[in-house]
This record gives sequence, C-alpha cells and structure tokens, in this order.
Amino acid sequence: VQLQASGGGLVQPGDSLRLSCGASGSTLDNYYIGWFRQAPGKEREGIACITKTDSSTYYADSVKGRFTISRDSAKSTVFLQMNSLKPEDTGVYFCAADPVWPVSVSAHYYCTIYAPEFWGQGTQVTVSS
Repeated sequence: VQLQASGGGLVQPGDSLRLSCGASGSTLDNYYIGWFRQAPGKEREGIACITKTDSSTYYADSVKGRFTISRDSAKSTVFLQMNSLKPEDTGVYFCAADPVWPVSVSAHYYCTIYAPEFWGQGTQVTVSS
C-alpha cells in the first residue's frame, strides 16, 4: 500500500493542524495505522496509533489530551487532529501502516515496539512564534 501524508505547515503555538494519511487505490480499514514523529536531533517516536479491529487508540504522553487519531472509512483516510500545538511538536510526521496479521497487538505495542511495513513520505510541522 502506498501512503500519502499531508497537512503539515508552519503554525504558531496554540494553533491547530489536521494531518491526513491516505492510500491510493486501497482501503486502510484492514491496517493498523500510526503517526510517528521525527523531531530534530531526536529518535523517531510513535505518538498516536489506532488498531484495525476495534479502532482502539494509544497516545504518547507528550500529546495525550491534545492530539486525536481517527479513521474515516468512507474516505479511506486516517487523520491526526493536533490542537494546542507547542514548539516541541515540531518535526516530520510520518504515517505508517501494517496489516498485523494473523496476530493482533495493542495500539500501544504498535506505536512503541512494532515495526510497520508501509511508510508515507512525511509531512513537516513547524510550531514557532
């Protein structure tokens, strides 16, 4: 599956952005989806993930309460709504998909341990005044 991440940009602290992760010619309903962030000088981290079965979610502590991951099956798109953005949210955001079959894992496991197979190209988010 080919993923396209979009929606990044330059915003001020406190602003909101919505990132989109779409797949050309394929539905994302059968995939776990995660949003991963590569901040300058830091390792890439999973910040928000959603399972394919019951759409349970996991959020890293750094974004909990401010970011929301959701699916739109009709549009075959997964969104990351980011509110109350902070300068430390700056980085390149990637979406990653994996069917995780035949076993299932938690959203937490997918975000923190699992190695997804399919990755989008990344979209830059810069939060600065």
